[in-house]
Amino acid sequence: MTTIAARQRVEEALLPPLVALLVALVVGDILILLVGQSPGAVYRLMLSGTWGNWYGFGQVLYKATTLLCTGLAVALALRAGLFNIGGEGQLAAGGFAAAVMGLVLPAGTPGILAIPLCIGAALAAGGLVGAVPGVMKARFGAHEVIVTIMLNFIVLAFLNWIVASHLHVPETLHTPEMRAGTLPRLMDWISPFHGSAANASLFIAIAAAVIVGWMLFRTRGGFELRAAGLQPDAAEYGGVRVGRVWIKAFMISGALAGLGGINYTLGYKHYYEEGFSGGAGFLGIAVALVGRNHPLGVVIAAFLFATLSQGGLAIHALVPKQMVEVLQGVVILAVAAAVPEVRRLVQGVRAGAAR
Repeated sequence: MTTIAARQRVEEALLPPLVALLVALVVGDILILLVGQSPGAVYRLMLSGTWGNWYGFGQVLYKATTLLCTGLAVALALRAGLFNIGGEGQLAAGGFAAAVMGLVLPAGTPGILAIPLCIGAALAAGGLVGAVPGVMKARFGAHEVIVTIMLNFIVLAFLNWIVASHLHVPETLHTPEMRAGTLPRLMDWISPFHGSAANASLFIAIAAAVIVGWMLFRTRGGFELRAAGLQPDAAEYGGVRVGRVWIKAFMISGALAGLGGINYTLGYKHYYEEGFSGGAGFLGIAVALVGRNHPLGVVIAAFLFATLSQGGLAIHALVPKQMVEVLQGVVILAVAAAVPEVRRLVQGVRAGAAR
């Protein structure tokens, strides 16, 4: 029975994104034809500029890493019935804390010690920022959407003030380079990746997805979190302390978003820089929605949006770069429309098989 339930969860996670991708391809064909180009030529150029060469593939992996973390953050919060729009601030806080930890540690600190400390700092900083809306909602009834949006501005302004006033390298907007705790780039292991920003934080993000999946569907805490998200009143009646679950969910969500900051600070530039997120905190919302709040679906959606983002750079010679942004919006709308239809079809197939 457990195997059947797990298979059904995987189907619900995978089918809507696949249907949405097909719809997006059809809409993309129409838009490409309207600008006077061949869809086949544009898609071939997109694939050759992303998955078709080592550098492009490395950039897809790099962008997918951050989106995977922010997507998991939003997905976990949504499972608890919460909408975390504070990914930008949490991501920046995590990247900043990791960079500062790498600055504080003495040069030559062994990586086996320095890297976990930097990762722990990123998790703690993101979790701390995430705890604020959780506490305000649980204790005072404040709406988490308003709180998280406002926190984005507060956190980013505060971090920028610290960097500009105390930690910046002259004539730049970034901190000094870290002394310890940096992660290796993939090109250090696989030479064809030379020049790409992909790094070992990819494996940490994938491990985070596995842990989140295990926590949600294999632990009591995950059951309570999902119960609070589905029906908080019933969960409270059943003995679940919903307020505590909300605080915990927001802390974990913020920690996951903060973990995404190591992709830039530990794995790529080795310093914190203003605006390094590039909107990944907000795009994580789309990743979570397209991935149906399931860790496996979030992984697939992260690679999809990373491919579109990198592919936009490859095809701008043939079509306007805004085409990719339109396709991203189409994917989100298609998922919203496909979910009820896919669920109805799947239930019909299951009912037919049961007979």
